[in-house]
Amino acid sequence: MNRIFEVTKATHFDAAHHFPMGPENSPHRRMHGHSFVVEATVRGERTGDMGFVVDLTKLEAGLKAAAAELDHTLLNDHAGLERPSLEALCLWFADRLKPVFPGLSRITLIRPTIGERCVLEV
Repeated sequence: MNRIFEVTKATHFDAAHHFPMGPENSPHRRMHGHSFVVEATVRGERTGDMGFVVDLTKLEAGLKAAAAELDHTLLNDHAGLERPSLEALCLWFADRLKPVFPGLSRITLIRPTIGERCVLEV
């Protein structure tokens, strides 16, 4: 019987952003910042001598490297994040991690201080 596991690693980063569209008086048009938590989930069967779905050390390193690109920056300045919604951030992380971790199945972006979460099934 094949057993499928999901293994998740998380990290955090802080960044500023603004939304250049929308009503002139919208508070979202002003630059503001958030603390983010990003989770990457890899799905699959256990493989190799260790019986891992994925080497968590490698997943952690890849996730932290991607988050470091955004940490303490203006998200709008990064290609693909000109409109830096949670959805756009999920896609941005998926684009960086999927080539290295083909079993990547989910990216979750969380803004814990305001109770928001977005999940992308990859």
